[in-house]
Amino acid sequence: MRRQVLLFISILSLSSVLGQVSYSIPEKMAKGSLVGNIAQDLGLDVKRLKSGKARIYTGDSAQYIELNRERGVLLIKEKIDREALCGQTTPCALHFQIALESPMELFPITILIQDQNDNAPQVLYPVQSGGSLVAEMVPRSADVGYLVTKVVAVDVDSGQNAWLSYKLQKATDRALFEVGLQNGEIRTIRQVTDKDAVKQRLAVVVEDNGQPSRSATVNVNVAVADSFPEVLSEFTDFTHDKEYNDNLTFYLVLALAVVSFLFITCLVVIISVKIYRWRQSRILYHSSLPVIPYYPPRYSDTLGTGTLPHVYNYEVCRTTDSRKSDCKFGRTGSQNVLIMDPSSTGTMQRIQSEKSILDEPDSPLEVRMFTF
Repeated sequence: MRRQVLLFISILSLSSVLGQVSYSIPEKMAKGSLVGNIAQDLGLDVKRLKSGKARIYTGDSAQYIELNRERGVLLIKEKIDREALCGQTTPCALHFQIALESPMELFPITILIQDQNDNAPQVLYPVQSGGSLVAEMVPRSADVGYLVTKVVAVDVDSGQNAWLSYKLQKATDRALFEVGLQNGEIRTIRQVTDKDAVKQRLAVVVEDNGQPSRSATVNVNVAVADSFPEVLSEFTDFTHDKEYNDNLTFYLVLALAVVSFLFITCLVVIISVKIYRWRQSRILYHSSLPVIPYYPPRYSDTLGTGTLPHVYNYEVCRTTDSRKSDCKFGRTGSQNVLIMDPSSTGTMQRIQSEKSILDEPDSPLEVRMFTF
């Protein structure tokens, strides 16, 4: 703020403003590009720029232009977009001053920004609404010159770069419609007949006047019919155009490729697993390592014979209803009682004594004897 106040006072004290220098540059020049040799154009020595602490003053130009005091030149500090800087205002220019001290001097500088044809035309109408159907209706009683619709487009460039022209690129029936070169109006050029197809599609190209020119294409759907139900019956499949079919074909091919890749991958994995297992079996077959037998749980090798567990050998003796009948013995497991250790001798003697008691005819007892 102090510098600005001092500079303002210095400006008031100046009796006159020195000569003005102007430059003209195209927009979007690369950063660091040369604008002009300000020392030479102002008739100043580079030493004067250094000693006077030359700098750019006023406005927002300092963010686009920089002063190199060592060389005495102006350079592009930031790429300039004319449309973002000035919009549709013409001419578009940067205004600033070169300020020097001891003594105070001001040199007005103007840099004109030339428009480049860097923007394509933008179609405003008819609106391209993706997959939804938008059609203009033309009655079959339409005469020659009937206005169907108008293509509206704009170009954000300026000057001749923004001049637009309209051309009919292709149509279902080129003998039925025409497009105005300057205004984009679509009109009939002959009488509509009953033989004309209900569905009509026009492709209109919008070009600007730049060098090189840029263009945009808009599709216009036209329905030749006298009633709305007739349009609906004929336009049910209108949205399934070539672009949709191309996308569908692409996705089908992509899906086929993915499925084929997965199938081949699974096949390779299965074959690899089979080969791995076969190699493992061959390695075990040729191996010289001893084979350790496996015995199931509760396997008994007592006395070297049999597989019966110790706890399941028992005898059952029971009587019938009559005391005079003989005892009936039921046996499970082996017919012989397995003797597990020498201490079981007493048990066997007790069993024999109990058996003799049961042999008496008056004995109603039913005894179960277990041997472990």
